Amino acid sequence: QGGGPGGAPGAGGARPRLPPSPGGKGLTLPLLQVKLPPQKEVITAEELMAHLGDCILATQPRETSEGLQLNFQQNISDTMTVLPKLSTGLDVNVRFTGVSDFEYTPECIVFDLLNIPLYHGWLVDPQSPETVQAVGKLSYNQLVEKIITCKQATDSSLVSEGLVAEQFLEATASQLSYHGLCELTAAAPEGELGVFFRNNHFSTMTKHKGHLYLLVTDQGFLREEGVVWESLHTVDGDSCFCDTDFHLSHAPGKGGDPAAPPDHQLQQRQVDQDYMVALSLQQQQGQDPPSVLSDLELARQLQHEEYQQHHPHPPPPPPQQQLPGQ
Repeated sequence: QGGGPGGAPGAGGARPRLPPSPGGKGLTLPLLQVKLPPQKEVITAEELMAHLGDCILATQPRETSEGLQLNFQQNISDTMTVLPKLSTGLDVNVRFTGVSDFEYTPECIVFDLLNIPLYHGWLVDPQSPETVQAVGKLSYNQLVEKIITCKQATDSSLVSEGLVAEQFLEATASQLSYHGLCELTAAAPEGELGVFFRNNHFSTMTKHKGHLYLLVTDQGFLREEGVVWESLHTVDGDSCFCDTDFHLSHAPGKGGDPAAPPDHQLQQRQVDQDYMVALSLQQQQGQDPPSVLSDLELARQLQHEEYQQHHPHPPPPPPQQQLPGQ
C-alpha cells in the first residue's frame, strides 16, 4: 500500500536513526523466519500486524544502558502508533539528495526497527546546477512550500528559483529520475530485499545480477505463475516480467498500448526480448554490469531511431477532387 510523498514530522524526528543489524541482507531474522501453513494462501491484515508486532518487540537491544533502553521504549511506543496505518498506507517525505534520504518521522522507525532498507529514486541530477541550487537539501514538503513562497516573492531571483524547482517536480512527476535510477542501481546491495517507494506506493525490491526487480503484486497477475518479478531499468514504466528465477516471462506486459500499430507493438516486444537476452548472456558470463543501464538505454534509443527512419509516418492522403457533374 502507498501513501503520499509527504508527511508531517513526528515526535521521533530528533532521534538518531538506528544502526542496521549486523550480518543481515535487508530483512531481520524474525521476519525471515516466519512460517506459513503449506496450504495457506491468504494472510489477514490482523495476522500480519500481529506478526510484525512480535518482530518489533524481538528487536530489543541486548545492552542494558538506561539511555538505550529509554530510546528503545520510545521507539516502540511510536511504532505501535504507526503500525495500524500499515494496512492503509504510510506517509513518507523524500529528500532529493540520496536514494535512502527521507525526513525522519515515526513512519521511518518501523523500517529501522525491522532493519528493512527503504529506497526511492527521486533525485536531482548533479549536472544541473540550477536545479541543485533550487532544490538543495529540502524534503518534498519543504520544496512545495518554497515554490509557493517564491511565486509570491518580489525578488526576481527568488521567482526564477521557484520556477526551476517547479519545473523539476513536473519533469520528474513519475517520482523517478534517470540519475536516481542509476544511483539506486549502484546503491542497492546484490541479493538484498528492500522497499522501493514511488508514485505513492511501496514495492518489494531486490537486486539480481546487478539489475533491479520489483515484486509483482497486481491483482491481474494473481494466476500468472510465470509472473513474479518486474524489471526496473527505465523511468517511463517500460519493463519486462520475469519468473521466480528471473527468466523472461512471456505474459503480456502491462505497459502495452492496445491502440498502437501491430508492427510497433512487435518492435517494442523485440526491444524487451533483446534486453532480457543481453541480461541472460551477461549473467551466464558472470560479467560485472556497472555500465549495463546506460548501454541498454543507448541501444534502445538507437533502435527506436532506426525504426523511425525505416517506418516514417505516412503523409495524409490528398484531398479528393470532385469531377464535374458529381
